[in-house]
Amino acid sequence: MDLGLNGKVAIVAASSGGLGRATALTLAREGALVTVNGRDAGSLARTAAEIRAETGGNVLEVVADLRDPDAADRLVAETVAARGRLDIVVCNAGGPPAGTFSDVANKGDGVWLDAIELNLMSTIRLCRAALPHLEASGGSITNIVSISVKQPIPHLVLSNTARTAVIGFAKSLAGEFAPKGVRVNNVLPGSILTNRVRSIAAPKAAASGRAIEDIIREEGEQIPLGRHGTPQEFANAVVFLASPAASYITGASLLVDGGAFKGLF
Repeated sequence: MDLGLNGKVAIVAASSGGLGRATALTLAREGALVTVNGRDAGSLARTAAEIRAETGGNVLEVVADLRDPDAADRLVAETVAARGRLDIVVCNAGGPPAGTFSDVANKGDGVWLDAIELNLMSTIRLCRAALPHLEASGGSITNIVSISVKQPIPHLVLSNTARTAVIGFAKSLAGEFAPKGVRVNNVLPGSILTNRVRSIAAPKAAASGRAIEDIIREEGEQIPLGRHGTPQEFANAVVFLASPAASYITGASLLVDGGAFKGLF
């Protein structure tokens, strides 16, 4: 299937590694002109170089921490200045620290506000900066969120809370901007084998005196498909929803979880 991405201009937030990197690479393979973004200049430069080497694509790098209120405006402005337009935005952010409510209850408002800045406000700011350009191009916004918005994950109370707010925001945007030709969707990863999965497995391994890889393997076996997903499998879904091939899909939240979600909706 031709996804219609050749020459489309895309921004992928937090794309120096993990799911963002896989998404940026897949967009570039499809012929999109990709802007990659991250906080660490060295990691971002390595990612951009790897994407250029594999795809021959023209990759733009913008070092920015999207928790900074001005960073989203700069990310969009630099992309539009270099490319002349904007067609696709993929909103993405790392996860807040793990912990239960009891773990963070005595840490004050700061830990909650940090989670909201990281996951919700970064999305709001990037969408706000991008939407005038996406209206002009008939473009799309695709948010990388989490299975936790449907099935909260134990010991991730900060992420469960902040990421769920992204869904409400996205659904509101989808309804408001559909008449203007802009689509807004969400992709909800389950357990995709990234460093985030390893970081969550680490304390379990330490508590049990077992190897992290054993914990990860056993957790994968509990998923109906019998394993963790790969970043490439996840990126395929994001790129499809972001592309013109998904032109009649908006306001959707697509699970990419190997069947892990147990609910009906």
